[in-house]
Amino acid sequence: MASGVHEQKRSGTETSPFGTSGRVNHDSTKFYESRLYEGLQDGEKVNHVENDVPEKNLNKIFCKSSEKMDELPDNSVHLMVTSPPYNVSKEYDDNLSLNEYLDLLNTVWRETYRALVPGGRACINVANLGRKPYIPLHSHIIEGMHEIGYLMRGEIIWNKASSASPSTAWGSWLSAANPVLRDIHEYILVFSKGTFSRKKENKYSTIEKEEFLEWTKSVWTFPAVSAKQIGHPAPFPEELPHRLIRLYTFEDDVILDPFAGSGSACLAAVKDKRNYIGYEIDPGYVDLAERRISDHIEQLHLPKE
Repeated sequence: MASGVHEQKRSGTETSPFGTSGRVNHDSTKFYESRLYEGLQDGEKVNHVENDVPEKNLNKIFCKSSEKMDELPDNSVHLMVTSPPYNVSKEYDDNLSLNEYLDLLNTVWRETYRALVPGGRACINVANLGRKPYIPLHSHIIEGMHEIGYLMRGEIIWNKASSASPSTAWGSWLSAANPVLRDIHEYILVFSKGTFSRKKENKYSTIEKEEFLEWTKSVWTFPAVSAKQIGHPAPFPEELPHRLIRLYTFEDDVILDPFAGSGSACLAAVKDKRNYIGYEIDPGYVDLAERRISDHIEQLHLPKE
């Protein structure tokens, strides 16, 4: 009898020197108490305060810099999802040095941190740049986010192989002299503010079981979209914010894109029954984003054939 009770208590798994494949009743205390995690932020007990965005500022794209988002109260945004401009002499970029560019991003990330609710998520889609030398932009962003105080939740590899351009920039063809890697992926970096969990009282999740099982994997595969098709030099596909919105927010939450561009994140928020707020400095792209959203809304109200 005693032996049987002992066996029942041991039915869970513990962290072993070789890890474990068991996920049922797994006790990871030993791992997180190891010196590997010594001194690292591990979340904190927070007061889950959420303030409302004024109605006049909801579901709008502001034509201004997101370095100062006065329209957003503290603790009012549930998810930021964005793809910052890459500062590589595209038509909408200033010619900034790497340090100037990172300073700009960090200013926006700090302002986002202020606006996020406790446990709110920040998801940043970014590609690394160049080859001579290679600029690991994602690692620079991670470092800046840690300094601000964000908790990193993980990173998703967006595999664009099915739509990758047929680049022939191999460096030295069939030679070890100077072979060059051709990126067919981008990163989606995932962070949260203050704590790992969101307040969920009276909140409704809209994600389906199959979506949850697939989208909690760390590699996502879906095609990019054509710049010519959208009318913006660096659009990201709606599928990207759509997945993040469904995975990380509840219905009627507020979605922020501080670099709204052609409005893909804002449009995805509308389609997923969330509210949105965007910031974009180019009035032409603000018009484009608003037109895409209004066209979708008009389609919803058209009589069915």
